[in-house]
Amino acid sequence: MTNPASTATASDGAGLLGDTPSRDYSRKLQLFNAFAEPELRQLIESLNLRPGMCILDAGCGTGEALHWLLEATESAGEAVGIDLAAAHVNAARRRPSPQIRVLQGDLLNAPLPSASFDLIWCVNTINHLHDPVAGVKKLATLLRPRGRIALGQSALLPDMYFAWDSRLERVTNEAVRQYYRGRYHLEEHDLASVRAIVGVLRRGQLHNVTARTVMIERVSPVGGATESYLLEAIFRDTWGERLRPYLSDEDYAELTRLCDPQHPHFALRRPDFHFLQSFTLVTGELRD
Repeated sequence: MTNPASTATASDGAGLLGDTPSRDYSRKLQLFNAFAEPELRQLIESLNLRPGMCILDAGCGTGEALHWLLEATESAGEAVGIDLAAAHVNAARRRPSPQIRVLQGDLLNAPLPSASFDLIWCVNTINHLHDPVAGVKKLATLLRPRGRIALGQSALLPDMYFAWDSRLERVTNEAVRQYYRGRYHLEEHDLASVRAIVGVLRRGQLHNVTARTVMIERVSPVGGATESYLLEAIFRDTWGERLRPYLSDEDYAELTRLCDPQHPHFALRRPDFHFLQSFTLVTGELRD
């Protein structure tokens, strides 16, 4: 998953979901990218990038996609990443390449020349902006004629974690939404852009808008990248103690058992474990 850059507000200077230059969730981004690499590479391949292209990763996070994008140009292009968080930029710079530059800054005030990119890749980022349409319009100024913006968003459809207990899965997902709405003082409509990226691109005056959704599907026995992502990024960092106030005592106890690697009911060790997560890539083109 790439870093959500932010649009500053007069009140707090932070993005919609609390992003600031000092915020650091590098580990979570690295876990997601390792977990979803096969599907993300598949989608990058579908873009039919060509040698010589100049590509921007807007909200590049820890930088893994920069290398995948460059490889898709047969390593004969240029890739630039920009991210708000200093920690993410530092992580991305640990894999240097003469064809990759990584900048720190707000993508809406990027020190980049207009009309300089053939493709802007922007994954799990646009929904962190206070005004996603304004964000797309700003990014579009960086495109060359016929250049494209590719907006990616994971989990437009509800993820499936517990195939054997849809009720617990449903109340857990709702508890997560309640937690985040309370943490960032948001209403449901404030998060509409998560699912509205087709409309965001069209309202941003992009044309030839198309969408493609792939399923990230994993079954038991899961590989190491999947286990690390689900255990650390979801079971511990997204769920955990923070959900206790939003669940009944029984549901919280059952969730804790399923998320504990030491418990015999640990979800990732069950022979019937079946995980599904959608990932959607929507592209739009700038007219001549």
